[in-house]
Order: sequence, then structure tokens, then C-alpha cells
Amino acid sequence: MVLADTLVVLAANVLAMLVPAVAVSVGPRRFLGALRDSRRRFVAVAPYLLPLAVVLAARRLALSIGPEISWYLEWNVTGFIYGLEGTAVVRLQELASPLLTDYFVFVYLYGYVFLLVFPIVAYFALDDTDRLAELLVAFVLNYGIGLVCYVLFVAYGPRNVIPEVVDSLLYTTQPTSQHLTGEVNRNTNVFPSLHASLSATVALFAWRTRSEYVEWLLLAVPLAVSVAVATMYLGIHWVTDVAGGLVLAGGSYWLAIRVVDRYGCWESMPAFFSRLSARS
Repeated sequence: MVLADTLVVLAANVLAMLVPAVAVSVGPRRFLGALRDSRRRFVAVAPYLLPLAVVLAARRLALSIGPEISWYLEWNVTGFIYGLEGTAVVRLQELASPLLTDYFVFVYLYGYVFLLVFPIVAYFALDDTDRLAELLVAFVLNYGIGLVCYVLFVAYGPRNVIPEVVDSLLYTTQPTSQHLTGEVNRNTNVFPSLHASLSATVALFAWRTRSEYVEWLLLAVPLAVSVAVATMYLGIHWVTDVAGGLVLAGGSYWLAIRVVDRYGCWESMPAFFSRLSARS
């Protein structure tokens, strides 16, 4: 019951941001036109929707069996990360104030989801489906590589390692959020930060589509930075986790563009396979 209520609040907050953002940045006419042409657009990106669904399903499965594999491998990198950066997160939390905490809790829980959902809607509204395909491939790479790291490495966050000096601000401010985060993650899975990697990926694509959605660029970049800072401010991630997430974002962005450039969308795949047949 608590989880259901938390999900309702999440959906309400995301919709409250999504609807005006779509109205201003995408526009009703373009959005409705995309809905009328939705079949072509879905078919065009279908080859990239299936891998995303598979990776998300695998990530869900890994929540139950992943920790067992991680502990079997015994690759615990928590001590290495702590030794590398020490109390950097503690120094960040010294800046804490009620207003800042409320802001970062909101950004971490709701702004992050909005950041991931809006570009899907916005790029779906573009006539050229390549941008949407690139974004989906980048999501697959982020989730897939992140999943591998989560299974291979045991890594606890600062709130678990040094609770005497790092406050778990997310849970003390909004205790019910534990029911939501517990459904999508485990406390041994902090490296790399997928919040940071996915947010940075979205910001990179916002730059790529700045000619179509300049308003989105102006919102996405500061919001992505806020999400990355929030993960550390709230005591969830180390600076190292965020740095790893940024590297993952850059690699996923670069590779996603090249995958779609090579293979295209569904509508261009017959021509691609025809060229392969002609070469053979």
C-alpha cells in the first residue's frame, strides 16, 4: 500500500513537469501530429525497443540473484573507493540546509524520472526517428554496462560505510522513498552511478538536438548536474561513482550514435541488408 501511494505521488509529480514541458518545448501541433504517425515511428525504432526491454528485465532479475553472484566473486571495491576519496561526501554535506535538502530530494526522486521520460516523448515527436533510436541505444548501453558492473563489484555507498559522519538525507527527509528505491536497487550497487550516467547521457543528447529543442537544452543541463550532485549530497554515491557514471555516459553516447549511423532504423534496414548481400 505504501509503495502504491509512493508510485502515485511519483507519477503525479512527473506529469506535473512533463505536461507543461511538452506543451512549451514540443508544442501541441507537433505532438498530435506525431501521435497520428505513431505506427511508423514505433516500427522505425522497434529494433532498439526490444534490447531495452531485455536489459530492463535482466536488471530486475539481477536484483534478486545479482548480490549472490557479487559476494561469490568477492570483488568488494568499497574500501578502494573510500581510500581513494576519503570524506569528500562529508565535506559536501557540510553545506546542507533544509532548502537544499528538499531540492535535492525532489530532483533525485522526481526530476530524474522526468529527465529520462521527456526526451523520449520529444524525440518521438521528431520526423527523423534517428534521435529517438540513438537515445534508446544509449539507455541500453548505460543499463547493460551498469548491470555488469553491479554484478561484478560489491560497492557500498557512503551512508552505509561511514554512517557516523554521513547522513542518509533521502530517507530521513522522505522515509517512504525506501519502498521505491528498494524496488529498483540494492545498497551494494553504487558503482557506477546510473543516476549520473543516464542524466549526463540525456544532457549530451539535449546538446545534440539543440536546434530542435533549445528550451530543453537550457533545462536538461542544470537538471542533470543537479541529479549528479544530489546522489552525493544525499549520501547515496561517492564522487568516484559519479565520475564512473560520467565516463559511462560519454561512452554510451558516442557508441549509440555510431550504432544507429551504421544500422539505421527499421525503415532503412532493408537497404542495409541488401548492401550486405550485394557485397557477398
